[in-house]
Amino acid sequence: MLAVIETGGKQYMVKSGEALKVEKLSLLKEGDTAVFDKVLLTANDDGSEVKIGSPYLDVKVEALVEKQGKNRTLLVQKFKRKVRYHISRGQRQRYTKVKIA
Repeated sequence: MLAVIETGGKQYMVKSGEALKVEKLSLLKEGDTAVFDKVLLTANDDGSEVKIGSPYLDVKVEALVEKQGKNRTLLVQKFKRKVRYHISRGQRQRYTKVKIA
């Protein structure tokens, strides 16, 4: 089964048994079940029986939360020449790793 889901302002194409990193789902802990109800498209693995929502289908995709974590540090720099102005800051984006059921 193939589906396109929307979470965290992004769209992901998922298959059953696949692991996926999404924006942090703050209310869930490791071992909980996440339910994605914003499903845009479903289809079989071979591409037959395609169903497209307008905008969403009445289907839910369930996933098991494997891990809550942080990505590696991304450096954000500001620089203005000739005035000795430069700022460097780091940012670690939080994510939730889920496995589609």
